[in-house]
Amino acid sequence: MKFTSPSLVIQECTKAGGCQDEKAGLVLDSNWRWVHNVGGYQNCFSDKGWNPTFCPDPESCKKNCSLEGVTAKGYKKTYGVREIDDGRGVKLDFMTQGGNVGSRLYVTDGEESYKMFKLLNREFTLDVDVHKLNCGMNGAVYFIEMDKDGGKGKDGNLAGAKFGTGYCDAQCPHEKFETNASRGICCVEMDIWEANKHATAFTPHPCSTVGPQKCMGDIECGYGENGERWMGLCDKDGCDLNTYRMGAKTFYGNGSSFAVDSNEPLTLVTQFITHDGTDEGNLTEIRRLYIQHGKVIANAASRIPNVTGSAITDGFCNAQKKAFGDYDHHQKLGGLVSMGETLKRGMVLSVSIWNDYATHMAWLDASFPPGENASERLGVLRGPCNATLSNPTVLRPKNKNGWVKYYNIRYGEIDSTYSASGSARRLDDIGAVFV
Repeated sequence: MKFTSPSLVIQECTKAGGCQDEKAGLVLDSNWRWVHNVGGYQNCFSDKGWNPTFCPDPESCKKNCSLEGVTAKGYKKTYGVREIDDGRGVKLDFMTQGGNVGSRLYVTDGEESYKMFKLLNREFTLDVDVHKLNCGMNGAVYFIEMDKDGGKGKDGNLAGAKFGTGYCDAQCPHEKFETNASRGICCVEMDIWEANKHATAFTPHPCSTVGPQKCMGDIECGYGENGERWMGLCDKDGCDLNTYRMGAKTFYGNGSSFAVDSNEPLTLVTQFITHDGTDEGNLTEIRRLYIQHGKVIANAASRIPNVTGSAITDGFCNAQKKAFGDYDHHQKLGGLVSMGETLKRGMVLSVSIWNDYATHMAWLDASFPPGENASERLGVLRGPCNATLSNPTVLRPKNKNGWVKYYNIRYGEIDSTYSASGSARRLDDIGAVFV
């Protein structure tokens, strides 16, 4: 049996030389893979948890169980992952006939390693198509500070990046392979694109960590419900720029009446601007541009009182937290300067599609936190959706044919990865500048 991961062609760009093809690949996260006993085909893990026969304790589990590879057919049929555009992109199905829901993959630069993107004083661009993602669904593209080799050689990990191991993010997740319920794995996260066709956000999540770091207990991991969330190693809330939440409700959405029409494919450009325009400078701004139908569309400016701007800066973040009454964990953990240091070190790119049992994706496209009145508190309304209808038990039967496409991934010097012509229409109620 031949295990084959999808190929991917990305581009590195400069102003002088244009964009050059670069061979990469995609690998499925280990949490989605079949785990079975060594030398056999009995499940080590099921919906009931770890098999006590093979996994009475963590050490026995490491010796008795192994991760299964994925064939080309398995990627398509089992996990709904398909190469598109001659290997220049990927389509991720929300559900498959076999019962799989969602997927998460990482960009690789070889069979045994993830590609490390170093984006300080650079920009990152890709094309997306989210018109099949309804309320409660999330097509996410984001960077995390994982180990380049997937943690191979650590804690008995013999699989590494080849098998999609080593996941971490700013939520300090308790992943399948961590058997201690009080432990998680934390790392810096930069959300480029979290979206369905009704709402979208991009968000830096700084941490006090360098690389993946295990946490222990509610305070360090930020797991508790009594303020512990803002005591942990990472800024779980981040500084999000969701144009709907910032009052520009007609900027992004489902239809031609919106400045950015999510019913149509679009290009999104994310620029990481330093204070002095060099690779050694401090990150001071994260700027977003959209391109659709050949026209460049600047991000919508905030319409929230006392919060100005259309890009993420420390000033924007501080003012937003104050206006919304949110705890400013972002600044406490170093804000954009800290985020920039991680961008300089290098981060792994993840692409995914998922739904959310915990909050029904209300933090992205509905009212959140639950119980708060959107008419009484600014920032509660994040999108036009009804979170009750986004419960996966309701959502999944109605969205079996959902999918997202990511393609034409480019990175490089500022203003080198995109081009456009013409001038877009101006919508005065949006507050955005159109070029």
